[in-house]
Amino acid sequence: MTEAAELPPVPEQAREVFGERYADAVRYAELLAEAGVQRGLIGPREVPRLWERHLLNCAVLSEVVPEGVTVCDVGSGAGLPGIPLALVREDLKITLLEPLLRRTNFLTEVVELLGLDHVTVVRGRAEEVMGKVPPVHVVTARAVAPLDRLATWGIPLLRPYGEMLALKGDAAEEELKAAATALSKLGAVETSILHVGEGIVDPQSTVVRVEVGESPGGVRFAAKRAKAARTGRARRRRG
Repeated sequence: MTEAAELPPVPEQAREVFGERYADAVRYAELLAEAGVQRGLIGPREVPRLWERHLLNCAVLSEVVPEGVTVCDVGSGAGLPGIPLALVREDLKITLLEPLLRRTNFLTEVVELLGLDHVTVVRGRAEEVMGKVPPVHVVTARAVAPLDRLATWGIPLLRPYGEMLALKGDAAEEELKAAATALSKLGAVETSILHVGEGIVDPQSTVVRVEVGESPGGVRFAAKRAKAARTGRARRRRG
């Protein structure tokens, strides 16, 4: 029996959430269950709960993402939450940022197959691409790292007054408290815990929102961004 055969029936909520992109969402689930498992991007035990735990759980993040903004999905992995978000929100410009080649290969294949023209795949670590990719309005992440460490990667990629939206589990409140000092040093001005997906996922998805001020990442990262920007301009002039 193949892993794809273990996929559960598509829940009715998927039609509501993905709308015109429903067929693409089904194809993405099949790719995760087949190539995703074969390439070690997800575990085979996740296949029976792909819809509730992964696709729908990520897609409902769209409820708190502003309209028409730029998004960077840090440590995108197999495309969660970036690809479900892209399927339901074609108004967004999304970058899937992932350091591992086998994962970026998979992401590129999925983006091309599903015709996600508003999605770009970038291979690299967050600390390596700062200054090389334009700052974004929103950084997303799921199951990447504890909040304090995630913030050091994600917040410096933000534009002034942007926000980081991290999908977290039951320990979200404890993580947020533990990360308070680190977040303040990185320029966070407000934090909150949101619950999204009412009537779609049970339990609802938990999102930690971190809003920043005019200097995302703090003074040290602002200087680094400025230096990278100057270097980029110099290279363009030489080219």
